[in-house]
Amino acid sequence: MLGSAFLGLSLWALLHLRTGAPLCLSRQLKMKGDYMLGGLFPLGEAGEAALHSRTRPTSLVCTRFSWNGLLWALTMKMAVEEINNRSDLLPGLRLGYDLFDTCSESVVTMKPSLMFLAKANSHDIAAYCNYTQYQPRVLAVIGPHSSELALVTGKFFGFFLMPQVSYGASMDLLSTRETFPSFFRTVPSDRVQLTAAVELLQRLGWNWVAALGSDDEYGRQGLSIFSGLAAARGICIAHEGLVPLPRADSPWAGKVQELLPQVNQSGVQVVLLFASARAAHAFFSYSISRRLLPKVWVASEAWLTSDLVMGLPGMAEVGTVLGFLQRGAPLPKFSQYVKTHLALAADPAFCASLGESEQGLEEHVVGPRCPQCDNVTLQNVSAGLPHHRTFSVYAAVYGVAQALHNTLRCSASGCPTQDPVKPWQLLHNMYNMTFRAAGLALRFDGSGNVDAEYDLKLWVWRGPVPELHNVGVFNGSLWPERLKMRWHTPGNQEPVSQCSRQCQEGQVRRVKGFHSCCYDCVDCEAGSYRRNPDDPACTPCRHDQWSPERSTRCFRRRPRFLTWGEPAVLLLLLLLGLALGLVLAALGLFVRHRDSPLVQASGGALACFGLVCLGLVCLSVLLFPGQPSPARCLAQQPLSQLPLTGCLSTLFLQAAETFVESELPQSWADRLRGCLRGPRAWLAVLLAMLVEAALCAWYLLAFPPEVVTDWRVLPTEALVHCRTRSWVSFGLVHATNAILAFLCFLGTFLVQSQPGRYNRARGLTFATLAYFITWVSFVPLLANVQVALRPAMQMGAFLLCTLGILAAFHLPRCYLLLWQPGLNTPEFFLGGARMPKAGMAVGTEEAQGKNE
Repeated sequence: MLGSAFLGLSLWALLHLRTGAPLCLSRQLKMKGDYMLGGLFPLGEAGEAALHSRTRPTSLVCTRFSWNGLLWALTMKMAVEEINNRSDLLPGLRLGYDLFDTCSESVVTMKPSLMFLAKANSHDIAAYCNYTQYQPRVLAVIGPHSSELALVTGKFFGFFLMPQVSYGASMDLLSTRETFPSFFRTVPSDRVQLTAAVELLQRLGWNWVAALGSDDEYGRQGLSIFSGLAAARGICIAHEGLVPLPRADSPWAGKVQELLPQVNQSGVQVVLLFASARAAHAFFSYSISRRLLPKVWVASEAWLTSDLVMGLPGMAEVGTVLGFLQRGAPLPKFSQYVKTHLALAADPAFCASLGESEQGLEEHVVGPRCPQCDNVTLQNVSAGLPHHRTFSVYAAVYGVAQALHNTLRCSASGCPTQDPVKPWQLLHNMYNMTFRAAGLALRFDGSGNVDAEYDLKLWVWRGPVPELHNVGVFNGSLWPERLKMRWHTPGNQEPVSQCSRQCQEGQVRRVKGFHSCCYDCVDCEAGSYRRNPDDPACTPCRHDQWSPERSTRCFRRRPRFLTWGEPAVLLLLLLLGLALGLVLAALGLFVRHRDSPLVQASGGALACFGLVCLGLVCLSVLLFPGQPSPARCLAQQPLSQLPLTGCLSTLFLQAAETFVESELPQSWADRLRGCLRGPRAWLAVLLAMLVEAALCAWYLLAFPPEVVTDWRVLPTEALVHCRTRSWVSFGLVHATNAILAFLCFLGTFLVQSQPGRYNRARGLTFATLAYFITWVSFVPLLANVQVALRPAMQMGAFLLCTLGILAAFHLPRCYLLLWQPGLNTPEFFLGGARMPKAGMAVGTEEAQGKNE
């Protein structure tokens, strides 16, 4: 019977609601209790004209109705009734509430705030030196919603240390404990919301945006925080501006008109609008009629769910609207609660039962609490019922109830004391307090904030008012769902908002102008690479690494030295085989014909020794190919220069003997010839080699060559080579051989051969010329050739020098031994008193002519 009666009452009330008959909803905004809570909600809005024409401190009339404010007020009402019906939180006690309209204006908010601080059962505020024992009408205040109002009430309530829990004021400044010691909130601060917005821009690749904020404390501080966060993430703000609040005495329309060209700039496709609902409404209402181009709008929480903005004509044409909304626990009973109380408010019998019993002093001071609420219909508030924004009010009430539970030391069996509680006593138990609301655990930190997750919301138009669809979650990190996003662009293409195109792999950004997002793409040169996509400059590779142009990584350098398999080395080895074969062939012929006049005239054993030295010179070039080692580096020059000295010393003795025989008198020549042959000749060779050995020893001790790895001389490899520490000492090592060759040249260059004898001077002259041509050419080539090829240059120099000496001095003698044996006579090579026969003379002259 009771269920049928209630169902009939509900049907009758809903029908009554549709007729538009007045309700008694405004008389349900107060309930007595053992401990009273105050509530500040934006149930209406004051007219601009009333604010401008106010010259006396009289009350303002709130005209426009806000269904959001009513839903928040009903949420507080439901939470208090739930707590009163529970037996575990405040057993045996009842909470009461006193709810007032703020009209979203500070001048309206101050009167109920003063009423909250009046003495209990009075509307007077006394002045005391000490307010420790002062007992105001309410124990704590829930609200207000906006940061602009919380800045006013926060300092006011903070003086009395009255706990104030806001369900919507998110301004970061309110976390300052020194200025707002009693302020708490059940929504995160703007810094968290803006961190989520910046991460959204970064995830979607939007680094060229415009930022607008309302021209109030809320908007200005929000823009300041956003600028810092965006700069840290590499996001550039193309334009930044303030949206003026509509004032009758200010040219706000002209200021909005100045912002339009900045917003409509073609390069900027994303706009962050961090503004209050009033400022956003003023901006869009003016801009829509003046060809506001569609953009992506990142909304602040203040206007994302505002009915003032959502119901504005033409809002569907502004583009895509994204924003973050605090995620709270669902309140499944709330929708039915609203419908039930609207039904009761339409019931004359219920309204008559209220009578005047609930009227108090505040109605005579503040006036009617919400006259607009008595004309509401279910259709007016149905759009806001699915929103979870009501959870923040619900949690605020439960937070105060938990603090009162802790203050009174209540348990499941009851509360030990029910003495009056001062606001400052309640405040002491709210710091770092953990509580539960709708099954969700929350905690006030030292700054009065709570940690909460955000839902990324998207406006989806399917009627006159957009629906809010979840397209992501922010819980410290953003998790967007791109497939669910619907864009205003043709083909639902994701908008692009960048000042410059993305650089390709291996390119870095060279910033042009003042914005780091406007840049030219520059290729990384060889030896450098791009480490991160946002790097402003290429990163050089380490000394042991290399990289090609436009690289994103470095590669390790391979060791480079003169290997045995290189074409140049193989060619030089062939040349070595040729030279060594010729040396061995000549040495074999000289040993076989060692007693012949030709070999005796060439020095005999000294000639064979010179050929052995040339063979050692050829073998010494095998020290240059292969991976360098300290032993190789130390042995290269001594083992090459000493044999060459031995060879050149034998040639020097031949040149000296030729010079003595040709240029000095016979008596002197006979005396000096004995010094240039026999044991004294070997002593001279030994002396020359000892001098060269001393120079080599000094070279190795004073400036020893060392194995070094040169990382820069080759583009992709590390050159391992023997470094010459002193080029002066290197030249002195060659000095002995150069002096010997120069003396040979001087002793034979101008010598004229005797008729009928072998021209020994000519072979010596060309042998020394071959030496000088080789080593004089070697000096500039060694200075200009790549360091990697210097060992090959030295190999070639020694081999060519050897071949030159062989070709100019030894090979002609081998030719005579093999193909002109008739000339191998003492008369032709050694000279004598007996002249050859006529026929022999003729043959000798012909052979000499051929030889010449």
